[in-house]
Amino acid sequence: MGFLTSVLGIFGFAIGIPIGLIIGFFVLVYSKPKHQEYPPARPLVETSISVLLDLLPDIPLWMKNPDYERVDWFNRFLSYMWPYLDKAICRIIRISAQPIFADYIGKFCIESIEFEKLSLGTLPPTVHGVKYYETNEKELLLEPSLKWAGNPNIVLVLKVMSLRIRVQLVDLQFFATVRVALKPLLPTFPCFGMVVVSLMEKPHVDFGLKVLGGDLMSIPGLYRYVQETIKRQVSSMYHWPQVLEIPILDASTASVKKPVGLLHVNIIRARNLLKKDLLGTSDPYVKLSLTGEKLPAKKTTIKKRNLNPEWNEHFKLIVKDPKSQVLQLEVFDWDKVGGHDRLGMQMIPLQKLNTGEKRAFNLDLIKNSNVVVDSVDKKKRGILELDLRYVPFREESLKSRNANKDEYERKESTDEKSSEDDDFLSHAGLLSVAIQSAKDVEGKKKHSNPYAVVLFGGEKKKTKMLKKTRDPRWNEEFQFTLEEPPVKESIRVGVMSKGTGFHFRSKEELGHVDINLEDVVVNGRINQKYHLINSRNGIIHIEIRWTTS
Repeated sequence: MGFLTSVLGIFGFAIGIPIGLIIGFFVLVYSKPKHQEYPPARPLVETSISVLLDLLPDIPLWMKNPDYERVDWFNRFLSYMWPYLDKAICRIIRISAQPIFADYIGKFCIESIEFEKLSLGTLPPTVHGVKYYETNEKELLLEPSLKWAGNPNIVLVLKVMSLRIRVQLVDLQFFATVRVALKPLLPTFPCFGMVVVSLMEKPHVDFGLKVLGGDLMSIPGLYRYVQETIKRQVSSMYHWPQVLEIPILDASTASVKKPVGLLHVNIIRARNLLKKDLLGTSDPYVKLSLTGEKLPAKKTTIKKRNLNPEWNEHFKLIVKDPKSQVLQLEVFDWDKVGGHDRLGMQMIPLQKLNTGEKRAFNLDLIKNSNVVVDSVDKKKRGILELDLRYVPFREESLKSRNANKDEYERKESTDEKSSEDDDFLSHAGLLSVAIQSAKDVEGKKKHSNPYAVVLFGGEKKKTKMLKKTRDPRWNEEFQFTLEEPPVKESIRVGVMSKGTGFHFRSKEELGHVDINLEDVVVNGRINQKYHLINSRNGIIHIEIRWTTS
């Protein structure tokens, strides 16, 4: 019976296989396949809340917020540059970490700390959208949304009591909205001095941490504690308004020298000057200026027919670099016809002055600054007497000062010990007016060659003229040295245009604005855009600063 069953089984297998293959072939060839239809598309509003919540984190920010722009091109650029950025960033991390590690060596029995491996991996971060802000400052302000799920390989080796402890960071995830400011904007490539970074919200940080080969994050409760601690520490360091400053240009290269103080000069008298006139006298005056400045030199009054003139005249010169600038003094004989003869000159380096200290000088006049030529000329040219005092600007004068406006109006008459010094220093300060740009300026005669005119205290200053534009950018600054804070004064800034063709020689006003300077004195600085009066849509951007010594 067993033998018969085995024979029938073999026979059935031999017959069944061919018959099954033949039937399957005909079914496959002649049967019509039934394709499963895709589910019908439905609007998102008809989707359930649970499905939407699952999809929301994966939707790019530029789709959820119209203020953010799509930057796929930048992500492609970042992917190509990432191998090089990885090496550059790791080099910066090594340099920055050395002083931090040095602080811990010798503490907690730590003998040394060093990186065994340091790589950010092959996966670059992704920018899911960028928001651009327009400000009145000289800066470029961006707000990218970053997501980075990387595969870094960072191994730190701690040597504690001759025991090497390896700490490895793996599977790092970092999601954050970052504010990046490129400032200040400069006329030196790459056209900004530093990168300022700050976080706009608490970042999402997730990572794995292996110590001696074991996953430290698998310890119950430790994972959440470490994650929250890192979020809190990072936020306390870089959460706006806290910032991380990354210098790009060297300070000496990037710095645009700005006024740092005032040099108070009192020209007292001169004695025994040379005789240049036919009658045996001279008509002297003193011309004074600081090296490195393009401002016109200041002059004393002319003392007619006097070889021992007395002036007692005070001047204030704007100082930008007290370590390198030199005060140049020249005594001239005024002539009604022709050039004025120089009676003598002298130079005083500002580094000889102690800050805030008044110093008297009795200077022997020389022929010129050439030491070799002057040593040959032994002629006595007279003596010039003067007082100097360098007073730097107070930094707090740039900050907000809402109280005690009367402080600027009070005169320190109660201080009886040095009334002369009070008169010498006064309440002097520097008013800086920066004409940045204008927009939509156009006159009745369709002039489009605008320039700005600043009128203050009887002085008139102009920017350069820009041809064929309704949106000029001047970026020019003018400075006024004042005896008193301009609390009750105002300044007028007008936009003019001048035709350049043969038939259009006339000037035309495109608008103006009057600015009360009381707010500038109280706050130290204003930086605003103003609508131009007598202009349809014109706007001008002006920055005004008041700094005191």
